[in-house]
Amino acid sequence: MPHPLLGSPSAGLLATENSPRDIRKSTDLENSNKMKTIAEKNDTELKNDVLAELTYEPGVNVTDIGVLVKDGAVTLNGFASSYGEKWNAVSATKRVAGVRAIADDIVVKLPSSQIRSDGDIAAAAANQITWFTSIPTGAVKIVVREGWLTLEGTLDWAYQKNDAQDNVQYMAGVKGVTNLITVKSKLAATDVKQSIEDAFERSALIDAEKITVETAGHNVTLGGKVRNHAERDEAERVAWSASGVWSVDNQIEVKWSWGFEN
Repeated sequence: MPHPLLGSPSAGLLATENSPRDIRKSTDLENSNKMKTIAEKNDTELKNDVLAELTYEPGVNVTDIGVLVKDGAVTLNGFASSYGEKWNAVSATKRVAGVRAIADDIVVKLPSSQIRSDGDIAAAAANQITWFTSIPTGAVKIVVREGWLTLEGTLDWAYQKNDAQDNVQYMAGVKGVTNLITVKSKLAATDVKQSIEDAFERSALIDAEKITVETAGHNVTLGGKVRNHAERDEAERVAWSASGVWSVDNQIEVKWSWGFEN
């Protein structure tokens, strides 16, 4: 006789066991309801969310930054005390649900204690990049004009290009960075399309069915629609990671409401 509190084993299984399809349907319904809530945000609500995220971001002084929103497009203006703070403000805005596009009009206004000569900035930037082991010595050339850095050169991988910028954009005295480094891998472009699509399928952050991949030799073009900027950026990062890729043209659209549209 089954225990009176536990019931029969079969009854317990019937009551608790869900098929993968049932779980998927439940998750899709929850996501759909959340997406509908996001899509119903008006510009005032979105502005308040952006301001809240900027306030939450410790690397941003929100009192000096203004936010304008029109039809889901966000314009950031005002002042930042460093290029790193300006970068952090844009990154924080990308995290907010419902943001369709971002115009960055923030001006970097350095405090007197952070002002450096172009020569000092160039020397410090060269040391920063030289000390970073992922970047070959002498591969990156640095030009500084009125606090604005321009990075040039050729590297094998996109992550090296990103590392070069990451290592200089938070330096004292920097007002901006233009990254003109080109990526030309010495590896052959073999099965690039398939390798990128396989990587999308493995990713927990990307809906592979909604992104298209087209290749021409070493060059990749991404298309389709995603629900947020983080997914768009991740898709580009994955594409750049494929062996033999020299360029990625990211034409993916951010459309928050597509997830529940037919």
